[in-house]
Amino acid sequence: MEKLLIILLLHFSLLISAINGHNVPSIYVFGDSIFDAGNNHYNKNCTAQADFPPYGSSFFHHPTGRFTNGRTVADFISQFIGFPFQKPFLEVQDEIKNGSIKGYPSNGLNFASAGSGVLRATNLDSGVTPIQVQLEQFRTLAEDRHISKFVIQQSLFLLESGSNDIFAYFDPFGTSTLTPDAYVRSMLMEVGKFIDQICKLGARRIAVFSLGPVGCVPARVLLPGTPVTKCYGKMNKMVKNYNKGLEGLVNGIAIKYPGAFGVFGEVYKTVQDFRANPRRYGFANVTYACCGDGTLGGFLQCGKEGYTVCKNPNEYLFWDFFHPSEHTYKLIAKALWSGGHTRIRPLNLKTLANMTLPH
Repeated sequence: MEKLLIILLLHFSLLISAINGHNVPSIYVFGDSIFDAGNNHYNKNCTAQADFPPYGSSFFHHPTGRFTNGRTVADFISQFIGFPFQKPFLEVQDEIKNGSIKGYPSNGLNFASAGSGVLRATNLDSGVTPIQVQLEQFRTLAEDRHISKFVIQQSLFLLESGSNDIFAYFDPFGTSTLTPDAYVRSMLMEVGKFIDQICKLGARRIAVFSLGPVGCVPARVLLPGTPVTKCYGKMNKMVKNYNKGLEGLVNGIAIKYPGAFGVFGEVYKTVQDFRANPRRYGFANVTYACCGDGTLGGFLQCGKEGYTVCKNPNEYLFWDFFHPSEHTYKLIAKALWSGGHTRIRPLNLKTLANMTLPH
């Protein structure tokens, strides 16, 4: 592992641009509700929605389909590079069909779908779009030359998914007969296929983010027998196992695909640092949902009948029963953009975006 990192760092150092500008023309975003910018809103068959108040209230001042009170990590990264936010792919499809726009945006697209997983079966009855279908949506655009090969090679690709799969594993009505280790292996197999396919389509700047501590989300109270006064250890153990395998897949990118670069965002430890040192990061509450109801605010989705909302959302780690607040996302995005090796490795996103890749 150490030898691999040394080789990677030497490889990177030869390619880092001396200029301060970013060499990324577009960002393509894949994953679940951590990244979804409103795709599910444009999918009329999907029941996993955040297209109602008070979602979006702190920044956009109206719901956008994002499962938080403002911007997501993908939005902040776009801002750091100097781009407008990536539009949801399904929104753009609608606009092209009705003639309001003629082509696809030059700053990239967001394919993420809230509730989806890396396993096709996860929440399929909710009408979500798994990463396999998100990949096919992108592949079609590439093969139809709506996105040029050059743009694909120079763009930044973001992937975060897996929380819903692991949460679903603990659902008492779930159907999985696999052991936790076998289930995680099946998840990693799908992520491996995704990375292979995106690299074969020409992607060369690939950032894969770990899962956060899913066992700490307020919605854990929906599952029978889960602890309230501490995180759900069994769930977090699976998350850590998955994250470890994920980093292994990322480390293999440069070896399998010479000229391609993978970075691993250490979101889990970053969020655990917020939880361990809340005041340092501006948090007054790292346990309860700002918006929801019941124990930990975890029994009811934000915006549903009977919900309550806190006065200062950015003092809360969690906005709703599953998702971080905009403040949390901003801190995570800063850590991934310019943080050191404990936050993202082998290099941060700023370095990856500044790098000059050969044409």
